[in-house]
Amino acid sequence: MSNARPSVADKRRSFQRLHASGCFVIPNPWDIGSARYLQSLGFPALATTSSGFAWSRGSADGAVPVDSVLAHLQAMVAATDVPINADFESGFAADAQGVAANVRRAVETGVAGLSIEDATGDPSRPLHSIDVAVDRVRAARRAIDDTGGDTLLVGRAECFLVGRPDLDETIARLRAFANAGADCLYAPGIGSREQIAAVVAAVAPKPVNLLVGSASELTMQEIEALGVRRVSVGGALARVAWAAFIDAAKTLAERGRFDGFAKAASGQALNALFAGDRQDEA
Repeated sequence: MSNARPSVADKRRSFQRLHASGCFVIPNPWDIGSARYLQSLGFPALATTSSGFAWSRGSADGAVPVDSVLAHLQAMVAATDVPINADFESGFAADAQGVAANVRRAVETGVAGLSIEDATGDPSRPLHSIDVAVDRVRAARRAIDDTGGDTLLVGRAECFLVGRPDLDETIARLRAFANAGADCLYAPGIGSREQIAAVVAAVAPKPVNLLVGSASELTMQEIEALGVRRVSVGGALARVAWAAFIDAAKTLAERGRFDGFAKAASGQALNALFAGDRQDEA
């Protein structure tokens, strides 16, 4: 007889404990198969990636509708035994009331955490004003509290990703999000030791998520020494997979050669991994 799978409440308690001390990697799968493989490697939690999921559907990042994202979150939670943090983009709503409604729906999927970012998606005004952004985080906080309060809220300042690499503005936004009820703070795009240390110090004792989405000279040991609590990789793993696929497909199309298959994963090993998952669920 298989052991009972952890409940949503179990996963959320585990996720909260992970943020209490130390430093952990929370990699970003883009579908059930990649999530189950990452779980098999022993990662204690996983995070969805809006870009990776969008590409798997043949869409650009930010173009997937909220109902599809919610269905994806529900499937990822159901398929795994570790906490799932949702990349919930900007809440899929124009106003704070809409953000709250969608956050309640996200919590119902069973995710252990979710992030709300302050980007608008409009290149002419890439960020919400700080007042509007804070209202949206505050609305997400109320929605989580109304549903039990055990889902972790991540506040994201997107300054560095939208062409406004101003550390002072980034820190001001993160502090405001912390005061509005964010449990964890995240400034994707910062990368130097000085930037990371400044963000960690500015929002202490709240935990900080660091994005490492490309090759980096920093090691996990060095990142932990800077005070970071968790490290995510965004769409990097999906981009690695796409790079291998593109290379193999182009070699076949342009040269009529099968060289790109040389590093293909073993079908037998993949079948064994996923057959084992099905047996565990029986």
